[in-house]
Amino acid sequence: MKYRTDPSLLSEVRKYGRFDTNACLQCGSCTVSCDLTNNTDSFPRKTLRYTLIGLREQLKSRLEPWLCYYCGDCSTTCPRQTEPGEAMMTLRRYLTAQYDWTGLSAKIYKSKFWEIGSLLFFGIIVLLLVVYYHLFYAELEYEVFISEPMPMEHMFGLIGTFTTVVFLIPLFFLLINSLRMYWLTMRSGDNLKIPFHLYYTEAKTFLLHAITQKRFRDCAVRNRWIKHLILAAGCGLMVFIKFFFLEWFQTDSIYPVYHPQRWLGYFAAGALIYTTVEILISRIKKREEIHKFSNANDLIFPIMLLLTAVSGLAVHIFRYLGLELTTHFTYAIHLAIAVPMLIIEIPFGKWSHMIYRPLAIYFKAVKEKALQVEINKEPVLENV
Repeated sequence: MKYRTDPSLLSEVRKYGRFDTNACLQCGSCTVSCDLTNNTDSFPRKTLRYTLIGLREQLKSRLEPWLCYYCGDCSTTCPRQTEPGEAMMTLRRYLTAQYDWTGLSAKIYKSKFWEIGSLLFFGIIVLLLVVYYHLFYAELEYEVFISEPMPMEHMFGLIGTFTTVVFLIPLFFLLINSLRMYWLTMRSGDNLKIPFHLYYTEAKTFLLHAITQKRFRDCAVRNRWIKHLILAAGCGLMVFIKFFFLEWFQTDSIYPVYHPQRWLGYFAAGALIYTTVEILISRIKKREEIHKFSNANDLIFPIMLLLTAVSGLAVHIFRYLGLELTTHFTYAIHLAIAVPMLIIEIPFGKWSHMIYRPLAIYFKAVKEKALQVEINKEPVLENV
């Protein structure tokens, strides 16, 4: 089999983060130390070699970078301090950009200006839309808006449609990019024939890992799994409420403190605040191996998630205090933070791994079952 090499691949990958493999001896210590690697998934060594040699198409077809959960063992074990764990993180950013058909992922990974500028752009648009709706309701008279701001029930009715659209936008991009990931990893590289029924019989694998992220338990830092589980629970609950029960959740009705509407919101906000604060402290102090090379790009999403939770909690408090005008302004700020985060960070940023990682595990399971089917079909040669 012939392979086409591309000498520019290494320099391109390095634009997405740290990829210092000049001192690598190919000793294999990184692969041996990893608790998640096995005979079929030899990482990080294999994908690093693909990059060094310039095998672009082979690199884009690999699932191994997503199977790495970056516990940091490979980096601490490396005798040459080449930081293979960080190199795998860089490869995940690079692959995210290859799946993205818009090209925005590549731009925000390579430039802080593009990421921050995109977030500010959509934040300003949201603020302008909120102001427009308020002034439209008040017949373009600012004095009326100040004295009689739009009722929250009416505002949330408008926001309900707006929220649905906002959630559908990142979902659309993630769906298209996931299809591109499927095409690159499952339709190229090898000639393995995959029976169609395996895609739905193994779908449970995707759901299991998307919900639980349970492979974190196999990493050396076990408490990371608990933190990710809490974060996923908070995010999942908030998305579920906002998408399906917004009218019930955001209303002028004052529920008693024991009402589930209040405690569901408290749990989601508490989960987001606790986990994001812990993430930010760890990244700023760089006290763990996986956070040694954290930069501004790694802080943007947890900061926005924290601000989303805090501003949402502030809206809740101001409503119950009867500060109607303050509630409206705070809610506008809340939307100006949450909407850009959903539209930019989720489908195009590094946090899209919450979809790509369980997809990679799912695709791997499908390939393994398909390989087993082929082995079972091969005729057994009798001794002559």
